[in-house]
Amino acid sequence: MSLRTKSREFAMQMLFQWDMSKQDLTKLEGKFWKGAKAAEQTRSFANQLFEGAAHDSTPLDELISKHADNWRLERLAAIDRAILKLALHEMRATDTPPKVVINEAVELAKKFSSPEAGKFVNGILDGYRKSLEAKPQEK
Repeated sequence: MSLRTKSREFAMQMLFQWDMSKQDLTKLEGKFWKGAKAAEQTRSFANQLFEGAAHDSTPLDELISKHADNWRLERLAAIDRAILKLALHEMRATDTPPKVVINEAVELAKKFSSPEAGKFVNGILDGYRKSLEAKPQEK
């Protein structure tokens, strides 16, 4: 497993915990890293993704709602919301190719959610990716 893949997994876990408790980001990170061992580069990227997604939570929720046809945000599984927020944040805030982000998110969904979650996550993220291609100035 690559360092970036592991970073995404850790970031998703922290985002899920934060979504459930809304505790201070720094305190949550401190608690999380006491139980999780990782190289500094992995921790740094995980924290960057987690903090960015948490800070942008409201606009990310709006993006999820916009691209999740016939699904209300509150009906989505919390783990799926965390995966989607993380991936949308990475697509918006980094230079990681969108297809890589989508693939990584689908793998997280398969590993941590239901068997159908991978297709669902792929559909939402691919819809967002297509909207970026149609209107590159709107991220």
